[in-house]
Amino acid sequence: MTKKINLFANLKSDFASGLVVFLVALPLCLGIAMASGAPLFSGIIAGVVGGIIVGYLSQSHISVSGPAAGLTAIILTAITDLGAFDVFLMSVFIAGLIQLALGFLKAGSISNYFPTNVIEGMLAGIGIIIILKQIPHAFGYDADFEGDQAFIQNDGSNSFSFLFDVLNHIHLGAVVVSAVSLVILLAWDRVPFLKRIKLVPGALIAVIAGVVLNEIFVSTGSTLAIAKEHLVSLPVPKSFDDFKSIIIMPDFTAVANPQVWVVAITIAIVASIETLLCIEATDRMDVQKRYTNTNVELRAQGVGNIISSLLGGLPMTSVVVRSSANNNAGAKSKLSAIIHGVLLLISVLSIPAILNKIPLATLATVLILVGYKLAKPAAFMHFWKKGKYQFVPFIATLVFVVATDLLKGVALGIVISIIFVLRGNLKRAYVFKKEEYEDGDIIHIDLAQEVSFLNKAAIKQTLAEIPENSKVIINAHDTEYISHDVLDLIREFKETRAIDENIKVKLKGFKEAYELENTPENHNHVTIEHYYDVAKREVVQKEVVKGE
Repeated sequence: MTKKINLFANLKSDFASGLVVFLVALPLCLGIAMASGAPLFSGIIAGVVGGIIVGYLSQSHISVSGPAAGLTAIILTAITDLGAFDVFLMSVFIAGLIQLALGFLKAGSISNYFPTNVIEGMLAGIGIIIILKQIPHAFGYDADFEGDQAFIQNDGSNSFSFLFDVLNHIHLGAVVVSAVSLVILLAWDRVPFLKRIKLVPGALIAVIAGVVLNEIFVSTGSTLAIAKEHLVSLPVPKSFDDFKSIIIMPDFTAVANPQVWVVAITIAIVASIETLLCIEATDRMDVQKRYTNTNVELRAQGVGNIISSLLGGLPMTSVVVRSSANNNAGAKSKLSAIIHGVLLLISVLSIPAILNKIPLATLATVLILVGYKLAKPAAFMHFWKKGKYQFVPFIATLVFVVATDLLKGVALGIVISIIFVLRGNLKRAYVFKKEEYEDGDIIHIDLAQEVSFLNKAAIKQTLAEIPENSKVIINAHDTEYISHDVLDLIREFKETRAIDENIKVKLKGFKEAYELENTPENHNHVTIEHYYDVAKREVVQKEVVKGE
């Protein structure tokens, strides 16, 4: 159940964390818009709506919504295929309506079936992606756009080979700014005096230090000065007409275009799945262990995408990177997400020129620490100690999230988890016990409470390995359900192979509904019980003789 709290009860910590998320979200919104082939302000609009509207409607306490890297390829292709951005906005509008409907249909409950080790593997994978993608920015190499999460990049290189390219493009000024920022961020969490200043987040001090340092480099004509292309690049409207041109309405006449609906359904499905994954992940991060109503979240995302499309914004999802930054900054409630949206709105309208002085290297350092906290070595050790059934899905999800994308990585992790569950189910199909006696062994097969077709292979193999001239008791007293496949298998074993190989079979506890007759008490096969009793008496007699 979601705990209800006063929205303004933790204003100080929520304002500080909202400020950190704002600093992280600003370049991400711009970078994702640029990579999507959309107007830059469309990313900012989605960030504002995701923060204020979705933040208010959502019941999640620490998740943050905005434009997502996972949708960039879909958006880029859709804008090209549809031929106009306003036609694409119609798809976003419809996608919002679909998400709204999914929320009312309670489709959000599918998130309950995401295994914990897969969610943790996803988080660790995203942490590694953040680190790999932000290291080049920290060294002043900004060839890759902010917010990119793809392993294979546009130039054919990958996230690992791209790191070697950094060696040829190191900018000393960016390195100095990154180093200073890193020292500030680490000290802010460790020095007792600084930890008490909760209202001022370390990320803000690091950003201010980065701006001041670079301004000093520029004013002194130093070679360490960071050029404009390595700073935040926010469009600066110079007139009221410039502001008016930012707002682009959807082309409602395109509603009859089948392609618009295909794009809308694609966006609705992908955005909803990414949102549900993020919500599960952020609920795991929440130190207060509050749970989000995922159906309400889908409705909030639907409303957010409808409003974003009407204002000319990109589609959005709940986003792990911003949510992680929010949690690490100490957010206590959803007010933090709302504050980040308000700050985005105020800043782009009033101080874009100042924001454009922020070095990307500083923001990269902030994100690298976020990535490290998501992929801590302790998480690897935790699942390693839990055994292979927990560790393998965790590590497989991590690897494939890094190597492919979030959805494919999670899908693979879930498939592996299901395989492990099925294997465990196979092993729990029955209890096998063999008792050895001088006049022959007695084999007991006690069937489990439920025996499905998934158990057929294991039972078939067990029956096939029973040697000739054996005595077998198959007990179904505890079963509530046995599949027809397994019943046929037992029937064939009893009526054919058992006769051919002189195997004495006794069936016990089989219900009438199974249509498999239990062995009657006067049947010759009851001699199994006789053998058992005789063998037991012989063992007792031997023990008595030894005692004498």
